Amino acid sequence: MISKTAQSWQHPVSWQTALAQAIRDPAELLQRLSLPLDLLPAAQAAARLFPLRVPHSYLQRIQPGDPDDPLLRQVLPLAEECALTDEGVADPVGDLNAMASPGLLHKYHGRALLVTTGACAIHCRYCFRRHFPYASSNPLHQHREATLAYLREHTQLNELILSGGDPLSLPDSQLAAWVRECESLPHLQILRLHTRLPVVLPERVDDALCQWLSATRFRTVIVLHINHPREIDTTVGRAIQALRDSGVTLLNQSVLLRGVNDSVATLAELSQTLFAHGVLPYYLHQFDPVQGAMHFAVPLGEGQAMVAALRTRLPGYLVPKYVQEIPGMAAKYPV
Repeated sequence: MISKTAQSWQHPVSWQTALAQAIRDPAELLQRLSLPLDLLPAAQAAARLFPLRVPHSYLQRIQPGDPDDPLLRQVLPLAEECALTDEGVADPVGDLNAMASPGLLHKYHGRALLVTTGACAIHCRYCFRRHFPYASSNPLHQHREATLAYLREHTQLNELILSGGDPLSLPDSQLAAWVRECESLPHLQILRLHTRLPVVLPERVDDALCQWLSATRFRTVIVLHINHPREIDTTVGRAIQALRDSGVTLLNQSVLLRGVNDSVATLAELSQTLFAHGVLPYYLHQFDPVQGAMHFAVPLGEGQAMVAALRTRLPGYLVPKYVQEIPGMAAKYPV
């Protein structure tokens, strides 16, 4: 069993300050990265549909002057987002039909997912919840009692998943209080957090976070969201180590994205880099066809060929499961 030994973990600035300083203006993003100003009108138009947000720590990993940089591509608003011919849909994974109470999704046997917040430290342009009705679906505030009642009554649940937005956008005091309430439900044994913050805003992994993670009775799993090996720099590596020291099991899920990681070499390097930092590749998701982001889609057959090639390069434990989420199915569908 992994022991829980929270270590002291301090940053020059608080994560709240780093989050507040994130870039929100497309003009500033282009200027900081020495990118052509002819990208600005499209970026501004797309950002009006889905706002721009990029933390400075993530910005530092983007290659200046390269409009095709795979990290930039994940955050730069493009004209394609405004295309009237986009074939995507607003709810590509069937979240709304699976909502048992506002913000609580019960799709799969034994586990329930809470859409804890609409806030994120970074706005990924391919986000499958970019159209989700967060304002009316918050399970931890105005619908808190309904959420707890559902979790209390459904004793077949043994795993609680915190998602969003990003659950680590919430203050540690709020998260820790919620987890303590859930600890009183004996049938819940596993706490899982799906988060991108330790990667895009490593300042988020601080003493307060590590302390409550170390203290919980739950077996805790954190599923990171890393799409490209260059997203893991030295600071992210230290944040990952601090989470490991807190007794957390660390997995990674990626999305197969055109122009980001749609090559065997990139996917292989990503798996090897993850493992070097103590993180196991978990899922490689087929792109969810969300409206406004179809330019990221990689054909299924192309993805299958890449994963087949990965199996010839890597040991089985480093090959992520290639899956697709199909609304109404009882599990992720292996492809």
